[in-house]
Amino acid sequence: MSSLSTSTDSNKKRVLVPIAEGSEEIETSSITDVLTRFGAHVVVASVMPDLVCKMSRGLKICADVSIENAAKEEWDLIALPGGLPGANHLRDSLSLVELLKRQKEKKKLYGAVCASPAVVLHTHGLLSGAGATCYPAPPFRSVMEKPSDSKVVVQDNVVTSQGPGTSLLFALSLGEQLYGKEHADKVAAELLVQR
Repeated sequence: MSSLSTSTDSNKKRVLVPIAEGSEEIETSSITDVLTRFGAHVVVASVMPDLVCKMSRGLKICADVSIENAAKEEWDLIALPGGLPGANHLRDSLSLVELLKRQKEKKKLYGAVCASPAVVLHTHGLLSGAGATCYPAPPFRSVMEKPSDSKVVVQDNVVTSQGPGTSLLFALSLGEQLYGKEHADKVAAELLVQR
C-alpha cells in the first residue's frame, strides 16, 4: 500500500481499495496483499473523515489517502471489501459511487466481496444483471437478481465474491483479470492456494 502516484509506478496497474469504519479486515488485507504480489500499485482510500478506520473485528487500518483525493485519479481496478457497517459507508460515499460509475462507463474493472455486491453495487445499478454472488445470507441475496452460489463470479468487467473465506480466490481472480491466467496461477501457487 502506498500513496497515489510516483514516477516508478508508471507501468504498474493501479488498484484502489476503499475502506470505512466496519469494513472486513480479512477481505481488505487479502485484496491489498494479493494484488501487491501481482505487482500492482495498491492504494487504500478511506471514505471516512479520518484515514484510520476501525474494521469490523476491531483491527485498525490506516488508509493511504482520502476517497476525495483518490477520486481525482484513474484506476485499473476498484475492489471493495465487505463487512458491516463498512459496506453501508461505502454505499453512502458520493465520491466512491461516482468513481464506480466512471469505471462502469469506461468498461474498467471493479469488484466487490461479501455484503458489498448487494449493498453497494446492486444499490447503485453497478451489477451486470443476474448471476452475481455475495455473502450467502437472505438480507443480501434477496435484493440481487438470481444470485449465484459460486465463490467467485466474473461478469464482463465486474467480479463478485462471497466473503472472508473466499477473499483469496476473489483477489486472485481480480489479478487474473488484470495480469492473465499464467501470472494468477503463479501467484496462487506461491500462496499455496488451489483454484
